[in-house]
Amino acid sequence: MNEAAPAGFVSGFVSILGRPNSGKSTLLNTLVQMKVAIVADKPQTTRTSIQGVLNLPGAQIIFVDTPGIHEPDSAFNQRMLETVRAALAERDLLLYLADATRPFTDADRKAVELVKQARTPALLLLNKIDRIHDKGPLLTLIEQYKAAHEFEEYIPVSALTGDGLDAVRDCIVKRLPPGPPYFPPDHVTDQPERFMVAEIVREKILHETRQEVPHAVAVLIDYWEEKERVTRIAATIYVERVGQKAIVIGAKGAMLKRIGTLAREEMENLLGRKVFLELHVKVRPKWREDPRFLDALDWRSMAGTGVE
Repeated sequence: MNEAAPAGFVSGFVSILGRPNSGKSTLLNTLVQMKVAIVADKPQTTRTSIQGVLNLPGAQIIFVDTPGIHEPDSAFNQRMLETVRAALAERDLLLYLADATRPFTDADRKAVELVKQARTPALLLLNKIDRIHDKGPLLTLIEQYKAAHEFEEYIPVSALTGDGLDAVRDCIVKRLPPGPPYFPPDHVTDQPERFMVAEIVREKILHETRQEVPHAVAVLIDYWEEKERVTRIAATIYVERVGQKAIVIGAKGAMLKRIGTLAREEMENLLGRKVFLELHVKVRPKWREDPRFLDALDWRSMAGTGVE
């Protein structure tokens, strides 16, 4: 943390919460104006907490994106829910993101209950208003959320277009405590490049493959070498069944080649240099129930697979 701070400077940690597919990662990327979290229209795309830092005149906001709040049905999902609970602790403010195109359900009520139990000030952001033409039901939805929990503010937004996010930033800054910046001005995320590269590969798989594959896919970096003109990276894509491996590889390797090409192009933009990417696909049955493998997926200790 930097020691000195201008008079009147505020800073703090703000967790982004919500049900799966509510748009949390898109919101984080738009707020910090950089892609720090992968985005896909699949539940549980975000699997761990991801930090994004926004520097404003007179303020530094540290956002923490979290997995979608859901009923855990595996050891892996239980870990994700624990990540959500950890993100509720010792935060200055919570942003609860709701999909304004979906009706209020018992699952939403249970998710809001987690926010209520945290006893931390929270803003309700009603997302995806760019898809809503009749605003009438939006008022009904706000009333339903208000009955579940008294939020500090109720703000319609579009994480995709940025509509309403100026109001969100203003509301956050007004509620942050005085303090110095926690990170230097050029710090945007706490994720190492190694993890971000693995996530890029997983994002391309989520976009390009069928519905049955996403939950069963994990990516680990096996090899990373910086050479003068190129970074050489080897990664293994893990799936749970032989059929899923066939989908990821595709006919005559076409799908794997496409995933590799798309991932490599984005890696080169991220790293600012040429990348040679080598991908392999392995079947690892029930990896979501394997504590040792799940530990290897945690970027905070990620140093290769170590799971053979």
